[in-house]
Amino acid sequence: MPVLAGAEPFSHTGSLEAGVLLCHGFTSTPQSMRPWGEYLAERDYTVRCPRLPGHGTTWQELNRTSWPDWYGCVRTELLALREQCESVFVFGLSMGGTLTLRLAQDFGEQIKGLVLVNPSVTTLRRDAKLLPVLARVLPSVAAIGSDIAKPGATELAYSRTPVRATASLAQLWRLVRADLAKVTQPLLLFRSRTDHVVEPVNARIVLDGVRSENATEVVLENSFHVATLDNDAPLIFERSVQFAQEQVGSR
Repeated sequence: MPVLAGAEPFSHTGSLEAGVLLCHGFTSTPQSMRPWGEYLAERDYTVRCPRLPGHGTTWQELNRTSWPDWYGCVRTELLALREQCESVFVFGLSMGGTLTLRLAQDFGEQIKGLVLVNPSVTTLRRDAKLLPVLARVLPSVAAIGSDIAKPGATELAYSRTPVRATASLAQLWRLVRADLAKVTQPLLLFRSRTDHVVEPVNARIVLDGVRSENATEVVLENSFHVATLDNDAPLIFERSVQFAQEQVGSR
């Protein structure tokens, strides 16, 4: 399946002291994380950002994948990064945040710290309960991509949201919510004040559920959902590096 131009995965080998795994969101691509990755690379971090299965091609292809495929991809990348670097961090946007939390639950102290941007663990949409039924009869619904306040900024994402894949994402949400108490790593969570995709309750569920002694929430006043491409991106990038430095010491 041909990959959309700009949707390619990327990696950079820098210092082996600290590496960062970047996880993009549902229906999106590594393009939404590339500026963050470039910022980290410029500061000599080793960086990996895979293209999740079913993403960056067609929404129909995404409908043929499920959460174990997406999780298996980031898990493989994490293991490879662990082989390279002394300390490993995982940074995730939206569903990438969901996958980040699942990795934290499974790998414990092997992950040095987490940075989440508008992570998703649930939805308040009333029709969400019907997803298992809708997945059998409705291929797709309206798109969720490119929720960005910054003029001229766009996210490379699908023009439709595949329903079968969304139903699988809801399964992952339930698993992650049930195991939030297993998350003990230092955590930095960014939440957009205005987000048309992920409701504020998601951040509250995460912060109330984890057992991280070091957990900080930062509210983004000038960005919508895809904050890594939005007005507050420089703040996210700068604070994430400060956070990583605090965990491994000044570099």
